[in-house]
Amino acid sequence: MALRPVLQFPDPLLKRKSVPVETVTQELRQLAADMIEVMYDEPGIGLAAPQVGEAVRMIVLDTEWTEEGNDRNPVVMVNPEIVAREGSALSNEGCLSVPDFNADVERAQKVRVRGTDLDGNPIEEEVEDLRAFCFQHEIDHLDGILFIDRISRLKRSMYVKKRKKALRLEEEEGGGAAAL
Repeated sequence: MALRPVLQFPDPLLKRKSVPVETVTQELRQLAADMIEVMYDEPGIGLAAPQVGEAVRMIVLDTEWTEEGNDRNPVVMVNPEIVAREGSALSNEGCLSVPDFNADVERAQKVRVRGTDLDGNPIEEEVEDLRAFCFQHEIDHLDGILFIDRISRLKRSMYVKKRKKALRLEEEEGGGAAAL
């Protein structure tokens, strides 16, 4: 099966708010498997369902995996939510849906997240630093928020201008980029 494409800014589907998962179906299990495959292929350490065009509240992440050949320990969380936040820290973030850009984002340094696995078993984790930043970043996607929505207006507008120019050039070269 071909890998699902990762939607990229400014795709309007990335701004949709995702709906809660009511029932775990075989299709949802397949989506989770597809998302894990895409996450490692890109490579990334997290991916939310909206990034592959599915507006459901599910994320995958593996903050321990750093490079090809290392052990993989993906976590799938259905209907994740942050139930507690503590502290504040800057996280230098990038995103598979926001190509060629990184920026510092202020996030909670420690969070408690809650959701379920694909079998309906409850998951609750208290995490900090990179894992906390990753959970916050991916859960933002479920609410239609990109990390560039959390940076200064100036930095965001500079990125948007650069991205629009890159998409125009792709289109002129026959790349068929999405219309802005």
